Amino acid sequence: MKPLQQKLAQYTYPQEMRDLGVYPYFTPICSEQNTEVYVQGHEGKVLMFGSNSYLGLTNDPRLKEAAKKAIDKYGTGCAGSPFLNGTLDIHIQLQDELAEFLGKDGVMLFSAGFLANSGVIPDVVSRGDYLFYDERVHASIMEGKLITYANTQKYKHNDMADLERVLQKAPAEAAKLVVTDGVFSMEGDVAHVDKLVEICGKYGATLMVDEAHGLGVFGREGRGTCDHFGKLPEVELVMGTFSKSLASVGGFIAADKETINWMKHSVRPYIFTASITPASTASVLEALHIMRSEPERNDMLWDNQRYALKAFKDLGFEIGNTETPIIPLFIRDNVKTFTVTHDLLENGVFVTPVISPAVPSDETLIRVALMATHTHEQIDTAVGKIYKAFKKLDIIK
Repeated sequence: MKPLQQKLAQYTYPQEMRDLGVYPYFTPICSEQNTEVYVQGHEGKVLMFGSNSYLGLTNDPRLKEAAKKAIDKYGTGCAGSPFLNGTLDIHIQLQDELAEFLGKDGVMLFSAGFLANSGVIPDVVSRGDYLFYDERVHASIMEGKLITYANTQKYKHNDMADLERVLQKAPAEAAKLVVTDGVFSMEGDVAHVDKLVEICGKYGATLMVDEAHGLGVFGREGRGTCDHFGKLPEVELVMGTFSKSLASVGGFIAADKETINWMKHSVRPYIFTASITPASTASVLEALHIMRSEPERNDMLWDNQRYALKAFKDLGFEIGNTETPIIPLFIRDNVKTFTVTHDLLENGVFVTPVISPAVPSDETLIRVALMATHTHEQIDTAVGKIYKAFKKLDIIK
């Protein structure tokens, strides 16, 4: 075996978990993402509490019809990047509507939210510049941090005093970018966007907020955490994805016209990756229209969040500092986290395990994600089964 293959062959953790019968990943789902799904190898429906479809739109017939019409008109793909032959008129329409929605000069579309973060960050800050990031940002932001030639510095999670401490060390005249998640996707807590805006203004730093899990959840008509804090106009770069509330796939970055002009001609994942598909684009447009015209979906989501949060608190679960429809249930042990996930699936509840490096190794958890379309009865059933699984392993007293 060659040295590279020898190195890769040393990674055996998945095999060890399979041998224990608790390997939780790549579970084949045989139906649409809904509050109940069919899972390969399991009889009957399984309650889905592991999806990011916060508004419950992934199976909406209006999105399906929009996607079908787009395929009929444009085909299945663009066969090129936006920079060359891959810009369609519906791409322009989506860009314009998102820009208006967020109050920004312009928007760029990406085939994945990961590409937006990992492409934009190393493009806008380079050698001689400074990048500051919350220590618990999403992996896509970390990827951008790894690629950039800028000076990089993390700050303690949601610790504004620590951010100010590291910002003070950068030259006043240097270009500085501060990047954070709006909603931290594993623990469900929220960035202090109001304080971030204030500190960035004090030190001449540009602020970029990842709204992947805030869009559709917070703010007016689902504009996100920046709008929730009343600071959307003052956040220079707003990133988002289409794979959560907007029920499709892809991502975007919104900014002022000068920044958009720069990025459209220099962000490599934008220039050298094929455009978001016609079907995805059309379904995002339809989801955006529904999100804006049906605010009751957001109301239902928050009603479910309050209901589930109270149920978990009353039973003594450790849930951390969540303020969102993402509810972390801390286990603090990798094998127990996998075992609970496996046992719950066997008993008809789909949740997702979160272990290192997504969270520190002593903070492993299962992540319960709520949708607007969950019923209180479904939540009661899931909470009861989760409680039994935790009691079985003596995780909860």
